[in-house]
Amino acid sequence: MEWFAAEDYHAARFVLQRGIALMYLVAFVAVLRQFLPLLGSHGLLPVPRYVERVGSRAGPTIFRWRYSDTLVLMIAWAGVLIAAALVAGLPQSGPPWVPFLAFAVLYLLYLSVVNVGQVFYGFGWESLLLEAGFLAAFLGSDDVAPPLLVLLAFRWLLFRVEFGAGMIKMRGDRAWRDLTALDYHHETQPMPGPLSWFFHHLPRPLHRVEVAANHVVQLAVPFLLFLPQPIASIAAVLVIATQLWLVLSGNFAWLNWLTMLLAFSAVGDDQLAAVLPALTPTLAATPTRAGDLWWVVLVMVMAAVVAVLAVPPARNLFSRHQAMNASYNRFHLGGAYGAFGSITRVRHEVVVEGTEQEVPDGGWCEYVFSAKPGPVERLPGQFAPYHLRLDWGMWFLALGSGAQHRWFSVLLRRLLEADRATLRLFARDPFDGRAPRWVRARMFTYRYSTPEERRATGHWWVRSAAREFVEPVGLAQLTPRSE
Repeated sequence: MEWFAAEDYHAARFVLQRGIALMYLVAFVAVLRQFLPLLGSHGLLPVPRYVERVGSRAGPTIFRWRYSDTLVLMIAWAGVLIAAALVAGLPQSGPPWVPFLAFAVLYLLYLSVVNVGQVFYGFGWESLLLEAGFLAAFLGSDDVAPPLLVLLAFRWLLFRVEFGAGMIKMRGDRAWRDLTALDYHHETQPMPGPLSWFFHHLPRPLHRVEVAANHVVQLAVPFLLFLPQPIASIAAVLVIATQLWLVLSGNFAWLNWLTMLLAFSAVGDDQLAAVLPALTPTLAATPTRAGDLWWVVLVMVMAAVVAVLAVPPARNLFSRHQAMNASYNRFHLGGAYGAFGSITRVRHEVVVEGTEQEVPDGGWCEYVFSAKPGPVERLPGQFAPYHLRLDWGMWFLALGSGAQHRWFSVLLRRLLEADRATLRLFARDPFDGRAPRWVRARMFTYRYSTPEERRATGHWWVRSAAREFVEPVGLAQLTPRSE
């Protein structure tokens, strides 16, 4: 079984297991902090009503059997504790079935959450985390060598992420093909980071180079991941470098972080030791055996499942009508990935305001979101890999037909009720827990300030009112039936 054991990839397994577990830890912390006000019994899109409406179409989830807010918290805390144990390496110190079981539980618990998360969990990186966690279950423990088939499955997952993103760009917005995408992207991306203003103001010729380099890394480099060393490791380093660039320039939850972790599946021990010689003694003392027969059979069954599930996303990659972030089954395995097939040229933001006056003709104060531009003098923060789901929802709200989003009407009602759980989703409540008499929403157009405007005013943004998004409403106009 020499072909089965990847004896030169112990560092890769170390990074994959602990890194993926850390992403699960972040994801379950977000469940603890955000799930109930968004999706709980009193949330913006209550899960009990959703499950009642869609039934088995929700897919595998424990909440089809029973739902309670307490059960959500129990699942979230279980996920946090198991993920923390994996980050510490405790299950990995036992036989292979222990980390297998730990990752399997993480996968199933988070699958239950995602399948009832509706629009607040409708992101490609949710499926990516689920698929990564599923594969991580088969990496084994410190008693055995990493299985080669699992590492190849991770590379296939990375290939779909990178090549899928590259192809959707080339097939999508012309700005990617004429290399002008970054003239707009840093300014209009969903969640700018603290360095995004500076990235936007880089010289335009450099932006052209960035886009061209991105095309090379996403369209050509993924094929190199399957070649012998050191080529595969070099390809992985190129992927990691571009993902670090994206981490610095914006907030995309755990998408970029998880992609960097996946790239480690192609990093060999010898190549890593050549860069970090201090690791040589540690890597030389690692096990080389494949493991017991039951473990080998289990991994081979996994590989067969991955091979079967590879057919739809492979067809999608070369289809003229390529789908972006598509799941082909309810288990979120073997999906299609990609991002930013189109580029927004102008940034629109929905600003929510309230007033305590009896007549809504003044005294308006703004509710401030954690990661949205909001006040023009505020520097955007760094939140990734943490996922601020309401803030992402507000970005999509500004792109669509706004008032038609049922959850937004419920959000306005919760603000009029001064619902504490909902208010904790905001960075600042202008009324310090008091209930306003009226709320409204206005659409603004945002752009980055120029360096000259920044020096003169200290502002990072310049905004102008575009239109009324939701006219002033009081609690009487937003009855529970609007939910």
